[in-house]
Amino acid sequence: MFFRSIYALKSSAKLLAFPLLFLATVASASAGTEENLQTFRLNISPHGYPPYLIVDGEEPSGILWDVMAEIAPRLGYVLIPRKIPRKRVDSMLLDGYIDGTLRAIEWTEKPEKYLFTQAVVDVEEVLFFERGTELEFSDPADLFGHTIVAHLGYRYPVLAPYFEQEAIKRFNVSSDKDLFRYVLLGDRFDGALADRLVGQWILRNEGLTNRFRSSTGNISKYGFRLMLRKDWTDFAQGFNRELSAMHENGELNAILANYR
Repeated sequence: MFFRSIYALKSSAKLLAFPLLFLATVASASAGTEENLQTFRLNISPHGYPPYLIVDGEEPSGILWDVMAEIAPRLGYVLIPRKIPRKRVDSMLLDGYIDGTLRAIEWTEKPEKYLFTQAVVDVEEVLFFERGTELEFSDPADLFGHTIVAHLGYRYPVLAPYFEQEAIKRFNVSSDKDLFRYVLLGDRFDGALADRLVGQWILRNEGLTNRFRSSTGNISKYGFRLMLRKDWTDFAQGFNRELSAMHENGELNAILANYR
């Protein structure tokens, strides 16, 4: 009877050891996988740039963040957000404190110092008009004699000469939301200048989508890209490959649809 009890205890111990060993093996493999992943520190700026980068929630979101969050793991990286003031971004990128930021080549001082990927999305500055008006934009002359609400401090090279000559009148506001609010005030303001996706995002969140339409023509168009140090060539090539795949399989369009 004694030996039979000893045998039963040994058998139970073996059965218990197997699942413990299995769990330990799985945990070890999982830890090994995480250790193999590298980190990619992405600047999202302190205030973001909705809808491209949104930082007012617990987790970052936005068009560009969502694209990066899809691609980084596919290339073996864990995506880490960093909120860097605009004036310090370039130097902190070159110094290795961050690994990338999102930027248009045309907005960058000395762009030859950096490596840029393919454009994730185009940034278009367009005119927004109240629905029901006949005003359209394809050429600056279309706006002659009209007053356009624009963002204070922003320069619009295509329209700048006409603003200076007052062939087109410009009214400045300090908030993106005010661009649209002023157009709705009355006949004094005829349209608003804004980035197409930014405008669509604001109108959606303010419940004003049915009050405005955007022009088919634009006054500028720049590619929003990932900006890296020049030694990140392999990452840039992998990023471009995955981005092209997202274009083709509809993943990118699905992300864009979430913010329009």
